Order: sequence, then structure tokens, then C-alpha cells
Amino acid sequence: MAKVSTLSWSSFLALFNAQGLYQVGYAWLFGMTLWVTFIGGTIAFKTLPRQQFGTLQHRTFPIYFVISIALSSGLLGLWTYSHPRVLTHYLSPSEGDVAQAYALAAVVLSQAANHFVIGPLTSKTMFMRHRLEKEEGKAYNEPGVSDQMKALNKTFSQLHGISSLANLTAFLALLFHGLWIGNAGAGIKGIF
Repeated sequence: MAKVSTLSWSSFLALFNAQGLYQVGYAWLFGMTLWVTFIGGTIAFKTLPRQQFGTLQHRTFPIYFVISIALSSGLLGLWTYSHPRVLTHYLSPSEGDVAQAYALAAVVLSQAANHFVIGPLTSKTMFMRHRLEKEEGKAYNEPGVSDQMKALNKTFSQLHGISSLANLTAFLALLFHGLWIGNAGAGIKGIF
């Protein structure tokens, strides 16, 4: 028979522990990544004119990446603290706890790459393309654009593809981690 719990101020405050915060942090990170990757960006792309869409992405992605880096770093720190074998068996990715640390590290690294390298290069290329469109009086995809525009288009496409792949890597790593903790539990130790 299930134990009946009553809610009191002390039991409510007891919810604010490392395990609870880990679960909330994971849920926030996964939900945000799911939204940005598959829902919000698609809606904005279909709704806004192209240049406004690009400006929106330029403004929102840095915030998304910083929050993602912070949350995934916190989760990785708590995971490693709670599963010390990660530090002594880091070369054994077939061990479940180590695999989960690798998954969280993949999120940190892919989002950091997007925030510090890929994103700024993509934005720079996008704005160069916008300026050249104004100079040439043609959209980037119209017939007869300059060789410079063709080169910018190629660079933008490559950077956008790399950025999308890095973000998809983060999403898949988070999905794997969520399935793992959903089945095996997170096992987060108290830190106070």
C-alpha cells in the first residue's frame, strides 16, 4: 500500500534538495532544447520575413546557448559529484554512469561551440549577406547574384548545417540522458 504523505511547510521546503533541483534543471534544459530545436524556430521561420527571422535568431540564440551551457554544466557537476566512478573510470564509456557524464559533456561542448564559435560566424555571414543584398538589389537566391554572394551563401549554408548538427547532438544527448534517468533514476546525492 502506498504511503500517504501530508504537505507541510517543512515537507514543502524539503523538496528543494539536490535531487529535486537536478530534475527541474534537466526538465528545463530538455524542454528548452526541444522548443528551440523543433518548435519555436519553425514557427518563427514560417511566420517572419527572412531578415527579421535572422535578426530574431541572432538575438535569442546567445541567450539560449548561455542558459544551456550553464544548466548542462550544473547537471554534469552534480552527476559527477553523485557518481564518483565517473572520475576513476572516465575511459569506460560503456559504464552507465560514465556514459551519462559523456552525454552531459556533449551538451556542454556542442552548445559552447555554437555560442563561442559557430554562432558568431553564422551571424557575421548572415549580416554580410544582408548588406550585399541591399548593394546588389537582389535577394540572395535570385538568378544572377554575384560570385561574392554565391560564396557567402555557401559559407552560410555550411555554418548553419554545422550549428544545426551541434544543436541536434545536444538534443539527442539530453534525450538519452532523460531516458536513462527515467529508467534508472538520477541518484543525485545531497550537497548540504
